[in-house]
Amino acid sequence: MVSAAGAGPLAGIRVIDLSTILAGPLACQLLGDYGAEVIKIEHPVKGDGMRGHGPSKDGVALWWKEISRNKRAVALNIKDPDGAAVLLDLVATADVLVENFRPGTLEKWGLGPSVLHARNPRLVVARVTGFGQTGPYAQRAGFGTLVEAMSGFAYLTGPADGPPTLPAFGLADSICGIAASSAIAMALLHRERTGEGQVIDLDLLSPLTTAVGPGPTAYQQLGIVETRHGNRSTNNAPRNTYQTRDGHWVAVSSSAQSIAERVMRLVGHPEVIDEPWFASGRGRAGHADEIDAYVGGWVGERDRDEVVRAFTEAGAAVAPIYSARDLVEDEHVRSTGMLTEVEDDELGPVLMHNVMWRMSASPGAIRFTGRPLGADTEDVLAGLGYDADRVDDLRSRQVIA
Repeated sequence: MVSAAGAGPLAGIRVIDLSTILAGPLACQLLGDYGAEVIKIEHPVKGDGMRGHGPSKDGVALWWKEISRNKRAVALNIKDPDGAAVLLDLVATADVLVENFRPGTLEKWGLGPSVLHARNPRLVVARVTGFGQTGPYAQRAGFGTLVEAMSGFAYLTGPADGPPTLPAFGLADSICGIAASSAIAMALLHRERTGEGQVIDLDLLSPLTTAVGPGPTAYQQLGIVETRHGNRSTNNAPRNTYQTRDGHWVAVSSSAQSIAERVMRLVGHPEVIDEPWFASGRGRAGHADEIDAYVGGWVGERDRDEVVRAFTEAGAAVAPIYSARDLVEDEHVRSTGMLTEVEDDELGPVLMHNVMWRMSASPGAIRFTGRPLGADTEDVLAGLGYDADRVDDLRSRQVIA
């Protein structure tokens, strides 16, 4: 795993992306961002379902441009025996394979881990599913929405007198995709030390339940089940969203005692700092009505920019609640390159999220955007030694495109 200067820490690593919507593709995007050669496998006729997700421009899916960036596009029907044979030839050259079919699907096609490892014992096989490869729920459909419900996230989200609330985006899949990239990196490090490939069994549920917090521990130890409380926290106050005079919203947090004290001085109520209950986050949360009245009243008399400026000068914690437009226009986001424009053959300059973390010695890079269906099929098969006649035969039978 030695990378050339500036090529990213995963340069020289070949990844086969068999996954779709959304955790597996995000994991492979991250690997590609940091130098891995990712080969995206899609059905030659149907393509990948991600091509139909989210908004499009002139028939070109915008999300695809980001989630499939740095990936070579190969159209291959692995259900066909000849397509499976092509995949095995590719596996022999690969370091990682990522899939998210329902448990048993690869085995049904004669492509289970034992077959893959017979061809390449050093292969890291990452299997991403809703509920894992074993257990009573293994064969259930595993969409992120179901996991957001079962993890405790929806139960804790929303107003106290309202229904459980689901996120407006792929939360479970995204957290799982980031976790999967970490697991794959660990497996590659293990392989460097031992020469052994392995199978990673990662379900969507585990990462999100971890993110939701220690609810199971609190239940087991204390019999406590936390409930919904809107934007408030049971651990500290002030912690809420507040509307400004000009109709915007800001979020205030005071996880640290010193921050809570600064907020109360700023809004003109330093007297509450001396109350015995103010000395702990839990104590303040028990008086959230009183604190919110003070903070909300002060914020509501001022425009957003004045509120943010005053909080910042006071060393208190506040942030404006942004739309996508606000994020694009934010000076910090622009100056740090959190979003970046990448040239695309179909759309011209495309604004997208930059690589996720900054590394001083081996930075990541976006080399190209998501590509059309089958754009790299011939080139990849030529690299495996397939001649033009064999490629034409496979294409004529729609094994490839």
